[in-house]
Amino acid sequence: MIKIYTSAALTLGAALLLPLSAFAASCCGGGSGASLLLPKFRDLSVGVNLAYEKYDGFWDKDGLWHQDPDGSNLSQSRLGLGVAKRINDNWQVSLSMPYVWNDNQYANNTFKTSGIGDSSITVWYEAFDEITCTWVLDTLEDYKPAMYFGASLTVPTGISPYDDVQNNFDITGRGFYRLDLKALFDKTVYPWNASIALNYGKYLKRSINREYGAYVAPYDKNLGDRFSSSISGGYTQFLKEGDTITYTLAYAYMQEGKATIDGLVDETSGVQKKGFSGTAAWSDESKSTVVKLTYAYTPHYHNWGQNFPTTSALSLGVNYVYD
Repeated sequence: MIKIYTSAALTLGAALLLPLSAFAASCCGGGSGASLLLPKFRDLSVGVNLAYEKYDGFWDKDGLWHQDPDGSNLSQSRLGLGVAKRINDNWQVSLSMPYVWNDNQYANNTFKTSGIGDSSITVWYEAFDEITCTWVLDTLEDYKPAMYFGASLTVPTGISPYDDVQNNFDITGRGFYRLDLKALFDKTVYPWNASIALNYGKYLKRSINREYGAYVAPYDKNLGDRFSSSISGGYTQFLKEGDTITYTLAYAYMQEGKATIDGLVDETSGVQKKGFSGTAAWSDESKSTVVKLTYAYTPHYHNWGQNFPTTSALSLGVNYVYD
Protein backbone atom coordinates (compact mmCIF):
# COMPACT_ATOMS: atom_id res chain seq x y z
CA MET A 1 0.00 0.00 0.00
CA ILE A 2 1.41 3.40 -1.03
CA LYS A 3 -0.08 6.64 0.22
CA ILE A 4 1.30 9.67 -1.58
CA TYR A 5 -0.17 12.49 0.47
CA THR A 6 1.38 15.40 -1.42
CA SER A 7 -0.42 14.30 -4.58
CA ALA A 8 -3.62 13.04 -3.00
CA ALA A 9 -5.37 16.04 -4.51
CA LEU A 10 -4.62 14.66 -7.97
CA THR A 11 -7.45 12.22 -7.51
CA LEU A 12 -9.80 15.09 -6.69
CA GLY A 13 -9.23 16.61 -10.09
CA ALA A 14 -11.22 13.89 -11.82
CA ALA A 15 -14.02 13.84 -9.29
CA LEU A 16 -14.45 17.59 -8.74
CA LEU A 17 -13.58 19.25 -11.99
CA LEU A 18 -14.68 17.02 -14.85
CA PRO A 19 -15.12 19.57 -17.67
CA LEU A 20 -18.73 19.22 -18.72
CA SER A 21 -18.62 22.58 -20.50
CA ALA A 22 -17.87 20.70 -23.71
CA PHE A 23 -21.50 19.54 -23.68
CA ALA A 24 -22.92 23.01 -23.20
CA ALA A 25 -25.41 25.07 -25.16
CA SER A 26 -26.98 28.42 -24.34
CA CYS A 27 -30.73 28.93 -24.18
CA CYS A 28 -30.72 29.93 -27.87
CA GLY A 29 -28.38 27.15 -28.96
CA GLY A 30 -24.73 27.21 -29.88
CA GLY A 31 -21.79 26.98 -27.53
CA SER A 32 -21.87 29.78 -24.95
CA GLY A 33 -23.50 27.84 -22.11
CA ALA A 34 -21.79 26.74 -18.90
CA SER A 35 -23.38 23.37 -18.15
CA LEU A 36 -25.05 20.32 -19.73
CA LEU A 37 -28.21 22.11 -20.84
CA LEU A 38 -30.77 21.83 -23.61
CA PRO A 39 -31.48 24.97 -25.63
CA LYS A 40 -34.99 26.32 -25.16
CA PHE A 41 -37.68 24.29 -27.01
CA ARG A 42 -35.24 21.50 -28.00
CA ASP A 43 -36.12 17.96 -26.89
CA LEU A 44 -32.97 15.83 -26.58
CA SER A 45 -29.21 16.29 -26.54
CA VAL A 46 -26.37 13.76 -26.53
CA GLY A 47 -22.71 14.62 -26.11
CA VAL A 48 -19.23 13.10 -25.99
CA ASN A 49 -16.27 14.84 -24.39
CA LEU A 50 -12.62 13.77 -24.45
CA ALA A 51 -10.24 15.52 -22.03
CA TYR A 52 -6.52 15.31 -21.30
CA GLU A 53 -5.24 16.86 -18.07
CA LYS A 54 -1.57 17.37 -17.22
CA TYR A 55 -0.58 17.75 -13.55
CA ASP A 56 2.37 19.98 -12.65
CA GLY A 57 2.87 20.77 -8.97
CA PHE A 58 0.38 21.31 -6.15
CA TRP A 59 -0.72 23.60 -3.34
CA ASP A 60 -0.35 22.39 0.24
CA LYS A 61 -2.92 22.93 3.01
CA ASP A 62 -1.50 26.41 3.68
CA GLY A 63 -1.88 27.49 0.04
CA LEU A 64 1.85 27.32 -0.76
CA TRP A 65 2.70 26.01 -4.22
CA HIS A 66 5.25 23.20 -4.64
CA GLN A 67 6.80 21.53 -7.66
CA ASP A 68 6.42 17.76 -8.00
CA PRO A 69 9.59 15.67 -7.45
CA ASP A 70 12.06 15.40 -10.32
CA GLY A 71 11.10 12.68 -12.77
CA SER A 72 7.36 13.01 -12.11
CA ASN A 73 5.00 12.79 -15.07
CA LEU A 74 1.35 12.95 -14.04
CA SER A 75 -1.66 12.94 -16.37
CA GLN A 76 -5.23 11.83 -16.63
CA SER A 77 -7.49 11.25 -19.64
CA ARG A 78 -11.29 11.25 -19.43
CA LEU A 79 -14.07 10.25 -21.77
CA GLY A 80 -17.36 11.81 -20.73
CA LEU A 81 -20.79 10.80 -21.99
CA GLY A 82 -23.80 13.03 -21.40
CA VAL A 83 -27.47 13.13 -22.31
CA ALA A 84 -30.16 15.72 -21.59
CA LYS A 85 -33.92 15.23 -22.06
CA ARG A 86 -36.71 17.78 -21.90
CA ILE A 87 -39.58 16.87 -19.54
CA ASN A 88 -41.87 19.78 -20.45
CA ASP A 89 -41.58 23.42 -21.56
CA ASN A 90 -39.62 24.50 -18.46
CA TRP A 91 -38.08 21.34 -17.00
CA GLN A 92 -35.23 19.16 -18.21
CA VAL A 93 -33.06 16.38 -16.81
CA SER A 94 -29.50 15.37 -17.64
CA LEU A 95 -27.19 12.44 -16.90
CA SER A 96 -23.40 12.32 -17.22
CA MET A 97 -20.80 9.60 -16.67
CA PRO A 98 -17.01 9.68 -17.22
CA TYR A 99 -14.46 6.96 -17.85
CA VAL A 100 -11.01 7.79 -16.46
CA TRP A 101 -7.48 6.72 -17.36
CA ASN A 102 -4.69 7.55 -14.87
CA ASP A 103 -1.11 7.47 -16.20
CA ASN A 104 1.43 8.59 -13.63
CA GLN A 105 5.09 8.48 -12.72
CA TYR A 106 5.79 9.88 -9.27
CA ALA A 107 8.88 9.62 -7.04
CA ASN A 108 10.25 6.67 -9.06
CA ASN A 109 6.90 4.85 -8.97
CA THR A 110 4.75 4.15 -12.05
CA PHE A 111 0.96 3.77 -11.93
CA LYS A 112 -1.47 3.04 -14.77
CA THR A 113 -5.12 2.51 -13.84
CA SER A 114 -8.55 3.12 -15.35
CA GLY A 115 -12.20 2.91 -14.39
CA ILE A 116 -15.56 4.65 -14.32
CA GLY A 117 -15.66 7.96 -12.48
CA ASP A 118 -18.46 9.39 -10.36
CA SER A 119 -21.75 9.95 -12.22
CA SER A 120 -24.31 12.70 -11.81
CA ILE A 121 -27.97 13.32 -12.56
CA THR A 122 -29.30 16.89 -12.71
CA VAL A 123 -32.77 18.44 -12.93
CA TRP A 124 -33.09 22.02 -14.24
CA TYR A 125 -35.97 24.48 -14.12
CA GLU A 126 -35.98 27.25 -16.74
CA ALA A 127 -37.39 30.43 -15.19
CA PHE A 128 -38.22 31.96 -18.58
CA ASP A 129 -40.81 31.11 -21.24
CA GLU A 130 -39.22 32.55 -24.37
CA ILE A 131 -35.70 32.67 -25.79
CA THR A 132 -33.90 35.61 -24.16
CA CYS A 133 -31.16 36.11 -26.77
CA THR A 134 -31.53 39.40 -28.59
CA TRP A 135 -29.79 41.75 -31.01
CA VAL A 136 -30.94 45.02 -29.43
CA LEU A 137 -31.97 46.31 -26.01
CA ASP A 138 -35.06 48.34 -26.74
CA THR A 139 -37.36 47.28 -23.89
CA LEU A 140 -37.01 46.09 -20.32
CA GLU A 141 -37.87 42.57 -21.50
CA ASP A 142 -34.78 42.60 -23.72
CA TYR A 143 -32.58 42.88 -20.60
CA LYS A 144 -33.98 39.71 -19.00
CA PRO A 145 -31.40 36.89 -18.79
CA ALA A 146 -32.05 33.19 -19.12
CA MET A 147 -32.30 31.96 -15.51
CA TYR A 148 -31.88 28.29 -14.60
CA PHE A 149 -32.32 26.74 -11.15
CA GLY A 150 -31.47 23.12 -10.55
CA ALA A 151 -30.48 20.28 -8.26
CA SER A 152 -28.11 17.41 -8.86
CA LEU A 153 -27.07 14.15 -7.25
CA THR A 154 -23.52 12.88 -7.58
CA VAL A 155 -23.40 9.08 -7.36
CA PRO A 156 -20.12 7.42 -6.26
CA THR A 157 -19.78 5.03 -9.20
CA GLY A 158 -16.02 5.65 -9.33
CA ILE A 159 -13.18 3.92 -7.51
CA SER A 160 -12.48 5.58 -4.15
CA PRO A 161 -9.87 5.20 -1.35
CA TYR A 162 -12.42 3.03 0.47
CA ASP A 163 -12.40 0.33 -2.22
CA ASP A 164 -9.80 -2.34 -2.93
CA VAL A 165 -7.04 0.03 -4.14
CA GLN A 166 -3.34 0.35 -3.38
CA ASN A 167 -2.69 4.10 -3.61
CA ASN A 168 -4.13 7.49 -4.48
CA PHE A 169 -3.36 7.06 -8.17
CA ASP A 170 -5.86 4.18 -8.47
CA ILE A 171 -8.74 6.48 -7.58
CA THR A 172 -11.36 7.74 -10.06
CA GLY A 173 -14.03 9.03 -7.61
CA ARG A 174 -14.69 10.39 -4.13
CA GLY A 175 -16.73 7.58 -2.60
CA PHE A 176 -19.52 9.89 -1.34
CA TYR A 177 -22.98 10.91 -2.50
CA ARG A 178 -23.42 14.67 -2.89
CA LEU A 179 -26.52 16.84 -3.27
CA ASP A 180 -26.12 20.19 -5.03
CA LEU A 181 -28.25 23.27 -5.58
CA LYS A 182 -27.43 25.17 -8.77
CA ALA A 183 -28.18 28.50 -10.40
CA LEU A 184 -27.16 29.74 -13.83
CA PHE A 185 -27.75 33.17 -15.35
CA ASP A 186 -26.99 33.56 -19.03
CA LYS A 187 -27.48 36.53 -21.34
CA THR A 188 -26.74 36.97 -25.03
CA VAL A 189 -26.94 40.31 -26.82
CA TYR A 190 -25.44 39.39 -30.15
CA PRO A 191 -22.60 39.19 -30.77
CA TRP A 192 -21.76 39.28 -27.02
CA ASN A 193 -22.69 36.88 -24.22
CA ALA A 194 -22.07 36.53 -20.49
CA SER A 195 -22.96 34.02 -17.77
CA ILE A 196 -22.68 33.47 -14.02
CA ALA A 197 -22.93 29.99 -12.48
CA LEU A 198 -23.30 29.19 -8.75
CA ASN A 199 -23.24 25.81 -7.06
CA TYR A 200 -23.55 24.71 -3.40
CA GLY A 201 -23.19 21.04 -2.46
CA LYS A 202 -23.48 18.89 0.68
CA TYR A 203 -22.01 15.40 0.97
CA LEU A 204 -23.86 12.58 2.71
CA LYS A 205 -22.08 11.04 5.68
CA ARG A 206 -21.03 7.42 5.30
CA SER A 207 -19.50 4.63 7.38
CA ILE A 208 -16.02 3.41 6.44
CA ASN A 209 -14.27 0.18 7.38
CA ARG A 210 -11.60 -0.03 4.65
CA GLU A 211 -8.83 2.28 3.44
CA TYR A 212 -6.60 1.49 0.46
CA GLY A 213 -7.60 -2.16 0.54
CA ALA A 214 -6.90 -2.68 4.27
CA TYR A 215 -9.78 -3.18 6.69
CA VAL A 216 -9.85 -0.73 9.61
CA ALA A 217 -12.00 -0.11 12.69
CA PRO A 218 -15.33 1.35 11.46
CA TYR A 219 -15.79 5.10 11.65
CA ASP A 220 -18.11 7.75 10.20
CA LYS A 221 -16.77 10.32 7.76
CA ASN A 222 -18.21 13.28 5.92
CA LEU A 223 -16.60 15.72 3.49
CA GLY A 224 -17.00 19.46 3.85
CA ASP A 225 -19.60 21.52 2.02
CA ARG A 226 -18.60 22.50 -1.51
CA PHE A 227 -19.10 25.89 -3.17
CA SER A 228 -18.16 26.71 -6.73
CA SER A 229 -18.79 29.62 -9.03
CA SER A 230 -17.76 30.83 -12.45
CA ILE A 231 -18.13 33.94 -14.55
CA SER A 232 -17.66 34.06 -18.29
CA GLY A 233 -17.90 36.38 -21.26
CA GLY A 234 -17.83 35.66 -24.96
CA TYR A 235 -18.15 36.85 -28.52
CA THR A 236 -19.91 35.12 -31.44
CA GLN A 237 -18.50 35.30 -34.95
CA PHE A 238 -20.99 34.67 -37.76
CA LEU A 239 -19.71 32.65 -40.72
CA LYS A 240 -21.06 31.90 -44.16
CA GLU A 241 -24.32 29.92 -44.40
CA GLY A 242 -25.24 30.79 -40.81
CA ASP A 243 -22.56 28.81 -38.98
CA THR A 244 -21.05 30.46 -35.89
CA ILE A 245 -17.94 30.31 -33.73
CA THR A 246 -18.30 31.48 -30.14
CA TYR A 247 -15.18 32.46 -28.19
CA THR A 248 -15.48 32.42 -24.40
CA LEU A 249 -13.16 33.31 -21.51
CA ALA A 250 -14.04 32.17 -17.98
CA TYR A 251 -12.80 32.40 -14.40
CA ALA A 252 -13.77 29.63 -11.94
CA TYR A 253 -13.49 29.26 -8.16
CA MET A 254 -14.06 26.12 -6.09
CA GLN A 255 -13.83 25.59 -2.33
CA GLU A 256 -14.60 22.55 -0.20
CA GLY A 257 -14.71 22.71 3.58
CA LYS A 258 -12.88 20.47 6.00
CA ALA A 259 -13.96 16.87 6.47
CA THR A 260 -15.12 15.36 9.78
CA ILE A 261 -14.27 11.95 11.19
CA ASP A 262 -16.63 10.70 13.90
CA GLY A 263 -17.72 14.31 14.31
CA LEU A 264 -14.18 15.68 14.76
CA VAL A 265 -12.76 18.12 12.20
CA ASP A 266 -9.88 16.85 10.08
CA GLU A 267 -7.59 19.90 10.09
CA THR A 268 -5.51 18.55 7.19
CA SER A 269 -8.48 18.48 4.80
CA GLY A 270 -10.33 21.10 2.79
CA VAL A 271 -9.53 22.10 -0.79
CA GLN A 272 -9.59 25.25 -2.90
CA LYS A 273 -8.82 26.06 -6.51
CA LYS A 274 -8.97 29.07 -8.84
CA GLY A 275 -8.44 28.89 -12.57
CA PHE A 276 -9.10 30.22 -16.04
CA SER A 277 -10.33 28.71 -19.28
CA GLY A 278 -10.77 29.66 -22.90
CA THR A 279 -13.23 28.03 -25.30
CA ALA A 280 -13.94 28.09 -29.03
CA ALA A 281 -17.25 26.49 -30.07
CA TRP A 282 -18.41 25.95 -33.64
CA SER A 283 -22.14 25.52 -34.31
CA ASP A 284 -24.02 24.88 -37.54
CA GLU A 285 -26.86 27.11 -38.72
CA SER A 286 -29.56 25.01 -37.06
CA LYS A 287 -27.65 24.97 -33.73
CA SER A 288 -28.04 21.17 -33.77
CA THR A 289 -24.32 20.33 -33.88
CA VAL A 290 -21.78 21.94 -31.57
CA VAL A 291 -18.05 21.18 -31.54
CA LYS A 292 -16.25 22.74 -28.60
CA LEU A 293 -12.53 23.02 -27.78
CA THR A 294 -11.57 24.18 -24.25
CA TYR A 295 -8.22 24.89 -22.63
CA ALA A 296 -8.18 25.27 -18.82
CA TYR A 297 -5.24 26.48 -16.76
CA THR A 298 -4.40 27.04 -13.08
CA PRO A 299 -1.62 29.55 -12.20
CA HIS A 300 1.48 28.26 -10.40
CA TYR A 301 1.33 30.85 -7.61
CA HIS A 302 0.93 30.75 -3.85
CA ASN A 303 -2.62 31.21 -2.47
CA TRP A 304 -4.38 30.28 -5.71
CA GLY A 305 -5.33 26.90 -4.26
CA GLN A 306 -5.20 24.61 -1.26
CA ASN A 307 -4.62 20.83 -1.07
CA PHE A 308 -5.01 20.70 -4.85
CA PRO A 309 -2.88 20.15 -7.95
CA THR A 310 -2.02 22.76 -10.53
CA THR A 311 -3.05 21.51 -13.94
CA SER A 312 -3.56 22.36 -17.57
CA ALA A 313 -6.32 20.57 -19.46
CA LEU A 314 -7.45 20.34 -23.06
CA SER A 315 -10.91 19.00 -23.88
CA LEU A 316 -12.82 18.41 -27.10
CA GLY A 317 -16.57 17.90 -27.03
CA VAL A 318 -19.16 17.12 -29.67
CA ASN A 319 -22.83 17.67 -28.93
CA TYR A 320 -25.90 16.94 -31.07
CA VAL A 321 -29.31 18.39 -30.27
CA TYR A 322 -32.59 16.89 -31.49
CA ASP A 323 -35.85 18.76 -31.93
